[in-house]
Amino acid sequence: MSVYNNVLETIGNTPLIRLNHFSKKLNLNVYAKVEGYNPGHSAKDRIALYMIQRAEKQGKIKPGATIIEASSGNTGFAIAMVCAIKGYHALITVSSKISSEKLNQLRAMGAEVIVCPKSAKPEDPRSYYSQAKQKAREIPNSFYLNQNFNIDNPNAHYHTTGPEIWNQSNGAITHFICTSGTGGTISGTGSYLKEQNPDVQVIGIDAYGSIIKKYHETGMIDETENYSNTLEGVGKSIVPSNVKFDVIDEFIKVTDKGSALRARELAKTEGLLVGYSAGSVLEGLIKLRDRFTVNDYLVLLFSDHGSKYIGKIYDDQWMEEHGFLEPEYCLKEPITI
Repeated sequence: MSVYNNVLETIGNTPLIRLNHFSKKLNLNVYAKVEGYNPGHSAKDRIALYMIQRAEKQGKIKPGATIIEASSGNTGFAIAMVCAIKGYHALITVSSKISSEKLNQLRAMGAEVIVCPKSAKPEDPRSYYSQAKQKAREIPNSFYLNQNFNIDNPNAHYHTTGPEIWNQSNGAITHFICTSGTGGTISGTGSYLKEQNPDVQVIGIDAYGSIIKKYHETGMIDETENYSNTLEGVGKSIVPSNVKFDVIDEFIKVTDKGSALRARELAKTEGLLVGYSAGSVLEGLIKLRDRFTVNDYLVLLFSDHGSKYIGKIYDDQWMEEHGFLEPEYCLKEPITI
């Protein structure tokens, strides 16, 4: 049994868990890298710690600094956790589609939170991207981490998540399926895995309402693809430089409804209370299931814990209000929504 000096030392080394129900149901070998086991309950713990440590070493963060970030919630919480240990002030700008759980958790960790309208385009001064940049200009002794364009985001996963998955699977992994938001997790992990075995296929999950899949296929930003959705941490209205499109073999889009229902199904069949984006990864796997064989070793990355969504996808009233609720969904054969 180990004793840790602080909570930050417990980040990483999350379990790779076989999804027995879905492996049997689909006649495949399906495993999940469950990032909710991190102390901040998400994969973003890795990047928050790594980005801040790197900035400290480079002299970009001074004692008593204000650390600023635009976040869908998880990165912000992880930053607040690191700041609590290191004595910094965390200022997080968020979109109004953030779950109440994430918002309350940010404030509980001591972060200052600015809620911005989800309908605001990135270039709009009211958007959570623009607000983060503005605050960084206004506040003395502040540092904007800028996770979408900070190379230490994917580097954190290249040095931790990728090696963990490779070692846990004994090098047997054939497919890595992961959401793409900032691009850090899928790009950093995918880069490492492809260096070990170039035949590993990296499949990105994108949301309806996001421009990423279309940009990957055409190199063009199609604003008709950009519209509001309920998924958090999946897809983008901008093209982050951290999305390494040459590492990702393809993207598949999934719906808000299908993602929510798959997350609920995971709880009822695998005993895993996971986040909204985990449901989107499972939905992507099921949409592509006919291309896989029993000889494949499929690793899905589940980014965060379901406790962050109790008032959303795990709340029947919220599901009914959005037209998502199908109580018997988990008993049906896999379908494409």
